[in-house]
Amino acid sequence: MTIDLSTLPPPAIIEELDYSAIAAAYKARFVQTWQAVRAAHPELNLPAYDVEMLETDLAVIIAEAESYRDTVMRARINDAIKANLLAFARGSDLDHLAAFYDVIRLPGELDDRLCARVVLAIQGRSTGGTEPRYKSVAMSVSTEVKDAIVYTVGRSPIIHIAIFSTAHDGVATPALLAAVQAAVQAKTVRMVNDTIVVASAVRTVVNLSANVWLLPDADIETLARAEASLRSAWATAQTLGRDLVQTWWVSKLMIEGVHRIEAVSVGDTVVQPSRAISIGTVTLALAGRDY
Repeated sequence: MTIDLSTLPPPAIIEELDYSAIAAAYKARFVQTWQAVRAAHPELNLPAYDVEMLETDLAVIIAEAESYRDTVMRARINDAIKANLLAFARGSDLDHLAAFYDVIRLPGELDDRLCARVVLAIQGRSTGGTEPRYKSVAMSVSTEVKDAIVYTVGRSPIIHIAIFSTAHDGVATPALLAAVQAAVQAKTVRMVNDTIVVASAVRTVVNLSANVWLLPDADIETLARAEASLRSAWATAQTLGRDLVQTWWVSKLMIEGVHRIEAVSVGDTVVQPSRAISIGTVTLALAGRDY
């Protein structure tokens, strides 16, 4: 099972900080102490003290200064706790946490990708043979591997590894496929009886078309900007097994100047986990202008 760290509830050990509440507690404690001293030593003729009377009062200034120091200290403790939790660790803190699991950051690798590889390394603790183990090895070859899926077909014992790269449309280069193949075939990785085939993810090209109504003052270049908006959004969302849903791609065309969209390409495109969808042609026909 894939673990999504972002769905975990906030750790109880991390304190929710409230400066106003901390300051109020300091002031209340001061008033309590002042009243106790005043009651215990009437000979001092201490006046009744209202700590809220003036912001320039020395007691108020001291209480607020101590409250600030206390808040900063507690925040630092929170940060120290987060540095030891995979869901929160970032930068060099994440590097040290990952090293505990024998995972080293690749050149140019971002925190989210490194964090995902740590999870895979933990799930694939077996010396070989498991799906998380092979995926972890594939993802550790290069940051050019955006995603990978390990699967078998029917009763065949052959293990397939589909690679989705950071290149255009996710098509992996021969050099990248060769590097992944060499990594999973290593004696310390591959189970003796496993036959592994590494290939680029199979592309499913989908052509889209829609009728577009523009606002009266929108220029005709709005159609080109709408297409660019859709392609940019899909470049970010595209990955192995990601379906192209009609309501999603129509929503990406609804940019400033567009009144409404009527999809001509009707229906959702659903793909297998080993396939990746590429958007082919995008045909946007100006159907009119309206409010």
